[in-house]
Amino acid sequence: MVKLRARCLLVGDTAVGKSALSHVFHSDGTLFQKNYSMTTGVELLMKCVNIPETDDSVELYIIDSAGKETLVEACEKMWGVPSLLCLVFDLTSEQSFANCSQWMERVRAHCQGLHVPGALVGNKSDSSARREVQASIAQEWAESQGLEYHETAAKEMENCDALLLSLARAFHSLYQERRETIQNLSPG
Repeated sequence: MVKLRARCLLVGDTAVGKSALSHVFHSDGTLFQKNYSMTTGVELLMKCVNIPETDDSVELYIIDSAGKETLVEACEKMWGVPSLLCLVFDLTSEQSFANCSQWMERVRAHCQGLHVPGALVGNKSDSSARREVQASIAQEWAESQGLEYHETAAKEMENCDALLLSLARAFHSLYQERRETIQNLSPG
């Protein structure tokens, strides 16, 4: 049994649902805050995710970071070195999707070339009538960035567990790969 710990950086434009997702994660889907208050710094929440078919688990330390441009630079100092990335955009806002490129540049610059696995998340999938970003476009962009793609509806708690498990599995796989590399280096 292995218990891993991973810093999961949650970033994206303001009002895309980052805090809603983090609270749904943390509360196992029992808490969706109806009164929106903008995150002005970073909020740290922890969620333990069991990896199916193993006795292993990953404690995700979710760093919910402000999305407002004037606050991001100050927040960056609190990101540390993330193990995982969760880049969120609003499916009803083409602009929030277009800004994902800038978020990736910022995270890559912050991580100084370190590969950080993660996911691109199209949130607010329950607002299909107002949808502006097609799944195929987002999927293609995510793949080009080395990210998995998920669509969620934090308000309806749809697909949030699948996203959490995906992030935990990505970190667990990275751990397994590094462990095998080290084992292969040691003499017989």
